[in-house]
Amino acid sequence: MTLARHTVPNLEAVPLASKVARAITALRVEDLPTAVVDKVKVCLFDLIGCAYESRDLPWSRQARALAEPLADSARGASIIGARGRVNAAEAAFANAVMGHGLVREDMHSGSISHLGIIVLPTLLALAETQRVSGGDFIAAAVAGYEAGGQLGRAVMDAEVAKIHRPTGVTGPFAGAAAGARLLRLDDAQTTTALALGANTTVGYNQWAHTGGSEMFFQAGCAARNAVMAVRLAAAGAFASPSALDGEAGLFAAFGKRGRAQMVMFAAAPEILSVYHKPVPACNFAQTASQAALRLAREHTLALDDIRAITVRVPRAGKLYPGCDHGGPFAHILQAKMSIQYNVAAALIERGVTEKNFALLNDARLHRLISLMTLDVDARMSEVYPALQGGEVEIRFADSRQLALRLDNVVNAEPAEVRARFRAAVSEALGAQRAAAIEQCIEQLPGSDDAGQLSALLAD
Repeated sequence: MTLARHTVPNLEAVPLASKVARAITALRVEDLPTAVVDKVKVCLFDLIGCAYESRDLPWSRQARALAEPLADSARGASIIGARGRVNAAEAAFANAVMGHGLVREDMHSGSISHLGIIVLPTLLALAETQRVSGGDFIAAAVAGYEAGGQLGRAVMDAEVAKIHRPTGVTGPFAGAAAGARLLRLDDAQTTTALALGANTTVGYNQWAHTGGSEMFFQAGCAARNAVMAVRLAAAGAFASPSALDGEAGLFAAFGKRGRAQMVMFAAAPEILSVYHKPVPACNFAQTASQAALRLAREHTLALDDIRAITVRVPRAGKLYPGCDHGGPFAHILQAKMSIQYNVAAALIERGVTEKNFALLNDARLHRLISLMTLDVDARMSEVYPALQGGEVEIRFADSRQLALRLDNVVNAEPAEVRARFRAAVSEALGAQRAAAIEQCIEQLPGSDDAGQLSALLAD
């Protein structure tokens, strides 16, 4: 029995997954504004650059170790920076883990999700399983960000995110939407892919309290599940069209069934709401870290003279697991999540790079954190997630005060993202290969074989 036999003629009775499927299959690259196409390219540069930078980190090595090489004659997919081909689902898993490895992935604040680390590895893997155009790749990426962003806006809030990993909820659905559009599945098949993706939501946020590396593998599982959902749908599987909004569906599981009607493609594509992190740390540590950095660079700070530091963030930031943590820091990931750690490290290092996370046991850092108060700012909370503010106020022994308030997160501009990409890929593969990959991404909208990009990324 196929999903097509279960369509409902009354539009009001059409399940949400079917409605989203119709929007996805109708999406055409020709209808997308130039700004949207350019944003997909920047997201690709960001993911690929992060993957190359993180390729030697423990979780990246562990993810690659799971992938079993296929015979040379088999049609598989590539892992970024590795040789040979593997099963597409395994490639998506490894690439998602590496794309997440620095904790510097792209961020969609409205859904509290890192959509690119699921959507793009899913597409890179599937693009090697059958020939697809670059235009379809671009449209598919937009569909994935849209589906995940809309779902997350409706389901995710500070209370839900205290337990459930937002990317683990939105990611499989976003990846399934992207993959279904890439392979041009029909409405019925796309509905099944979305329903299967919704059934594979994965991950709790306990890792944030302990610095556990399951955070990285949650992303890998989400991308792998998205690939499997799409391939099952293409093979003729049937899944409940009401898996999202039914009485026992995803929305009901989170106690938000009444919000299901919020999920519909908006006038402004969700991908345009995505920002790229300048700091390799948690989303909620970004703005306060940037405020601290500017204070450190614009003033001569005598750290020993500091007597109190007040940090103000939106309520969602203080409540997110691991963000309000003053130590101890047994693992780097604990530091990357902690707002207090990131503010103190920015004041000490006068920078926001991986170097900041070599201070886990630094006495200066722990002294600054001991002087720190993390407060919820009412105004920032009111305007979040449209704006994600942060403020740092420092009081010195002589009663002097310095303060800086940023109304919104500082975005890494496209030029900065590209520079990071070039540096990381050039170090791994050489400048000539980096230039070839950059050119391939630039020419993607007009390409008749998007799989060429994936192949170029292999070692």
